[in-house]
Amino acid sequence: MKIAVIGAGLGGLLSAAALSKEHDVTVYEQLDMYGGRFTNLPYKGFQLTTGAFHMIPHGPTGPLALLLKDVGASVEIVRSKPEGTVLMQDGKLVSAMNFVDVLSPATKLKVPLLAMKALGQKTGTAADFLKGFPDILPLADSFCGWSLSTTAANTPMAEVAAILKNMQKYGMPGVPMGGCSGVVDALAGVVEDNGGRINLSTKVDAVKVEDGKATGVSVGGQTVPFDAVVSDIGHQLTAKLYDPKHLEGKYADVLTKVKPSAGIKICLAAEEPLVGHPGVLFTPYTQRVNGINEVTHTDPSLAPKGKHLTMSHQTMRTADVQQEIKLGLEDLKKIFPGKKYSVLMVQSYKDDWPVNRISSGFDLGNLTPVKGLYVVGDGAKGKGGIEVEGVALGVRNMLESFARAN
Repeated sequence: MKIAVIGAGLGGLLSAAALSKEHDVTVYEQLDMYGGRFTNLPYKGFQLTTGAFHMIPHGPTGPLALLLKDVGASVEIVRSKPEGTVLMQDGKLVSAMNFVDVLSPATKLKVPLLAMKALGQKTGTAADFLKGFPDILPLADSFCGWSLSTTAANTPMAEVAAILKNMQKYGMPGVPMGGCSGVVDALAGVVEDNGGRINLSTKVDAVKVEDGKATGVSVGGQTVPFDAVVSDIGHQLTAKLYDPKHLEGKYADVLTKVKPSAGIKICLAAEEPLVGHPGVLFTPYTQRVNGINEVTHTDPSLAPKGKHLTMSHQTMRTADVQQEIKLGLEDLKKIFPGKKYSVLMVQSYKDDWPVNRISSGFDLGNLTPVKGLYVVGDGAKGKGGIEVEGVALGVRNMLESFARAN
């Protein structure tokens, strides 16, 4: 079969690498680089990222690592130790795994039952579930902000329950050697080794549909026939590529209501460690910053010799980008008092360059009203998948749907 892949982000490259084992695959990417929001951005000797952190939420045993292995992409992923720490209101650090130890005695007694109940919760939001537990809610907000770019009040508890189950199943974070580029470079190599093609600076104008089935794409005004199309640009942008007469019913209605998640990343350069470990530093008691990573402890090549790359992330709580950035910078001064660092870059992710094209827990799956047209990426994540792990789970689901249809 001849298959077109629209977009060479992580979801597109994972799909292309998997499908190119048995099919003739062509990838179209409108930018002059592949990787989308999951690749490196060299700057002053540092390897910053276009989007995601140089971190994989479930490390070497998670869905992304397993799919990379399945498609033949060789990527070394090193488990982070410790997994994470939490910065308390008094400035003390506690292990994220032992956060229960610092809770009030009354809350600590309820935690086992609360944890069991959480795994089976199917209704409400994470904030609703934690109503009455004011000492746990700030950590939930910090976790949701860092991992999903949303708040506990906007995260379905059913999604949190699925995330908790995945944490038990797959384990904790890890760092891919070479950062994000280490992953996408390996995937691009697999696609090309399998005979596939990656066309950069090439925009798809339309998806051609006949009798309700995708039959090809239009590139530069020329129609190129294909047997199936996989889109990595999200459901909403994909829907704009074909005749709206195919958009009807529940799908069309939901498509108008789903929203992307938005966030801000601040990249710091320092000659001494700020976080002090390669795991996540959760910051539940700040104005904006939700979590911080310092992966150069694991891969020093991501920064100039003797320096560290520290990256903070925060969900955007208002539409005022400049105010959100100001509050984030103020947080960092309080988190690292007396520390010397410089701001390398501040990046915002919203609108057509969001953190997630659809906020976690509201993903629309891989199918579209058009047969043979599939959607992957951060608008079609698998249930309970944190960021890139969700992208990998979504690609796995797409591959299963594709196999059943063909």
